[in-house]
Amino acid sequence: MQTAGFSTVLDTLFVIITFYYIFKFLAKLFLPLLVKKVVEKAGENFHKKQQYSQDNSWNKTPNNDEVIYNTSNTKKPHETKKVGDYVDYEEID
Repeated sequence: MQTAGFSTVLDTLFVIITFYYIFKFLAKLFLPLLVKKVVEKAGENFHKKQQYSQDNSWNKTPNNDEVIYNTSNTKKPHETKKVGDYVDYEEID
């Protein structure tokens, strides 16, 4: 079994610190570019979806002969919960 010498520990520590600073330097260079690309791509997707929805809404021309009822958006009246009968009390002198 080999034991780690002082120089081996220093070499390992030097390599770890070197990789840390290299990674930090590369992250400062490339991370803003990566974030910029992601934001641009998200903006393009948003613009495409918005353009698609606008195109679909403008292309729909209703016919004068047909009537369309949209029942999915109609609100149904809420029934009140009936717990019991209402009793009106009078004070007796």
